[in-house]
Amino acid sequence: MVNALQVPAGELLKRVAEKLKEHKEIRPPRWAFYAKTGCFKEYPPREEGWWYVRAASIMRKLYKSGEPVGVGALRVVYGGRKRRGSAPPHFREGSGSLVREILQQLEAAGLVVKVPGKGRTLSPKGRSLLDITAKEIMEEMVKVRPELAKYL
Repeated sequence: MVNALQVPAGELLKRVAEKLKEHKEIRPPRWAFYAKTGCFKEYPPREEGWWYVRAASIMRKLYKSGEPVGVGALRVVYGGRKRRGSAPPHFREGSGSLVREILQQLEAAGLVVKVPGKGRTLSPKGRSLLDITAKEIMEEMVKVRPELAKYL
């Protein structure tokens, strides 16, 4: 059986983002088009649909972890280097509001569940969404490279 970690992450995120657009609970708030994803960024994201790609990425991180993950840990994952002119750069965490909002929307859609005192983890519905999407991707990859059929 193929899982979400056995297919290319970029393709998986793109496909899952398309499926997340179908959920009415997952919508970018109005402020998301003007807000930066971290204090180390100069501009807000310019890509169309970046909110859904980030939501898919968070789902994949929860899948990969296998245990509850909190907002603080995800802020570190989406952090980056703050350049401070002639002073040495320092690491800064990503936006907590953005991560929290996405997790709340995924929770409302039933794809993520909250574990009190520990964080959030994928629900069976969320895990199934990632696994089914990974299987679809692997089936397309097998058409191009038949030697990958052993993973189906």
